[in-house]
Amino acid sequence: MNLRTGKALASVALVGSFVVAMLPDVSSAGAATKTVSASTFNTSFSTMKYLKSIVAKGKGSIAVILPDTVTSARYTEFDAPYLKAAFKAAGMTTKQYVVQNAQGSPSVQYTDAQADIAKGAKVLVLDPLDSTTGAVIEAYARARGVAVIDYDRLTLGGARSYYVSFNNVSVGTLIGTGLMSCISSWGVKSPVVYVMRGAPTDNNATLFAQGYNAVLNKNGFDATKGSANTILENTGTWTPSVALTDFQGAYTAHPSINAVVTPNDENAAPIISYLQSKGLAPKTIPFTGQDATLTGFQNIISGYQCGTVYKPIWLEAQAAAALAIYLRAHVAPPRGLVNATSTDSSATINSLKKVPSVLLTATWVTAANVQKTVIKDKVIKASDLCTNTAPTVEGKTVPSYAADCTTYGIK
Repeated sequence: MNLRTGKALASVALVGSFVVAMLPDVSSAGAATKTVSASTFNTSFSTMKYLKSIVAKGKGSIAVILPDTVTSARYTEFDAPYLKAAFKAAGMTTKQYVVQNAQGSPSVQYTDAQADIAKGAKVLVLDPLDSTTGAVIEAYARARGVAVIDYDRLTLGGARSYYVSFNNVSVGTLIGTGLMSCISSWGVKSPVVYVMRGAPTDNNATLFAQGYNAVLNKNGFDATKGSANTILENTGTWTPSVALTDFQGAYTAHPSINAVVTPNDENAAPIISYLQSKGLAPKTIPFTGQDATLTGFQNIISGYQCGTVYKPIWLEAQAAAALAIYLRAHVAPPRGLVNATSTDSSATINSLKKVPSVLLTATWVTAANVQKTVIKDKVIKASDLCTNTAPTVEGKTVPSYAADCTTYGIK
């Protein structure tokens, strides 16, 4: 900002194939205009209102395409409502954005993108089912001058302008260190760890595994080739029923398995239910997870899952919505928002190898800090978690969680 004239000094930059006006970062104290950064978002979405002037500059719409409703409950429970809340708080009308779900179909995700662009979408926020699907969509968008933000998953070989996610190697590290802590605190004797992973087509699954494998290897478990104390899943999946089948096969062959790396709550849940039907006692076999689902926390407070990685989706959704709003207006996002770069190992001449990114921080949550994290952030309602009724899961009645909530001061 020129302090004498009060006029902004602007320039122009090319991000991917998308031209944005480089405006001054006005997030510092005393600046005339407030803006957002990776550290300003909150659970009330109140700072999104600072983007209303940017919304007014933009034309066309923003389309979000989420991947499915099976691999994690997060997409319907958290991502979709939080993204809508973020756009609304920034002053956008429902005609200016759409949040869709591909329901696990690559063809649906692609045709949704085509239809959105035909209707005037200028920015796509894409959580790709896999990198192959994502790269096709991004090439199609690029050819039509539409900017793409990779959301949660990086599209390898893609043609996006930005990436919004959590530091996913660190997420894996939290899973690994969480398991080691639970093995110790639960008194697991001679641990034999079954190491699972997400779908091989998901780059995040690779990054998660990189994090927890390093922890396991450091602690005497061979998560690379497997060993007498480390049993490896053959392929990897995000489909809970497949995860259960994989575990059943491994457990039959190796009944000594007494600790399990599960990469998310959805994969852990059916396995825990299966072992409960076999008489599993609490705090016997520690499981890990992520995505902070209600079922995951009920398994945690009742002693069947040792912890989960809490990724504040409200934070990720606001960051993605903010980036999309800036791109829609052809205005460069402030430096405080884009806080990192990510490497695309499959990048080609038509895609960015070093992707400007917003990388956010996750937290390991156990029963001891549920109240201070997800309850405080209103991600999980205590009334839902601490139900006094006895719900039926897969035809079996499970205990009430009210007593567990009392034990851990959850209210």
